This record gives sequence, structure tokens and C-alpha cells, in this order.
Amino acid sequence: MKNVDLIKKALSVIKPRKMRDGLLGDVGSALITDKNKIYLGVCAGVGSNTFCAEQNAIGSMITKKEFNIKKIVAVWIDENKKVHIVPPCGNCRQLMREIELDNMKNTEVVLDLDKTVLLKKLLPHDGGWKKIEIKKK
Repeated sequence: MKNVDLIKKALSVIKPRKMRDGLLGDVGSALITDKNKIYLGVCAGVGSNTFCAEQNAIGSMITKKEFNIKKIVAVWIDENKKVHIVPPCGNCRQLMREIELDNMKNTEVVLDLDKTVLLKKLLPHDGGWKKIEIKKK
């Protein structure tokens, strides 16, 4: 799937709603799995209870017992109706890694209309936990 097509899917779910303590649904996300299924999500930022659009889309994917993300994007529309691609935060990157280690080498993260980067490039020093021994003097 082309980046622009996935971006359009993410844009389709953005329907912002102002709340007393924040916004709901002002960022949209779309992902496509290795089985070519598409899952969508929006963010919710209300008070201290927040989650990202990517987490919402990933949660929808997990409910269908899928774990391998082929490509993912998140987008936001500003007050001038300009579309911005939002790179995944650290928590979203880590979630993608933890639900399936193969996502590190296989998941493309959309950064622009014609640019993607593999998840492993966004988590460059992630080799898992290392057991070390330190000798006492």
C-alpha cells in the first residue's frame, strides 16, 4: 500500500472533539498488517488519561489476534487544515516492538509521502536485555 493511501485512511477517522481537559480524536492512525488488514485508531488526550492513535489502532489489531505490522502512520490536521505526519512516540515504538519482535525488522513507519523508515532505525540500540557480570574487588 502506498503511503498516501494509508495517510488517507488515517485522516478518515479524525473527528476532533474538545473536552474540558483536552481533545479527543484530533490525531488519526492507520496500520496495515502482514495479512493486508487495515486497522484505524484515534488519540484521546483528556486529563491524565491519554493514549495515542497508534496505540488505539494496535489495540484493534490485537483484538483480531494479529501482531505483525507491515506499515503504520499517524496524522494530525492543524487549524489551517494542513496535514502533518506525526512520528510515533517512544511508548508507541516500544509497544510495536513488544507485541512482536519481528516488527523491529519488518515494520515500516511512514515519515512522509515518499519516505518510510524501519522500526529498528527508530529504536537503534534495542538489542534486548543484556546479562552482565561485574566482579567485586
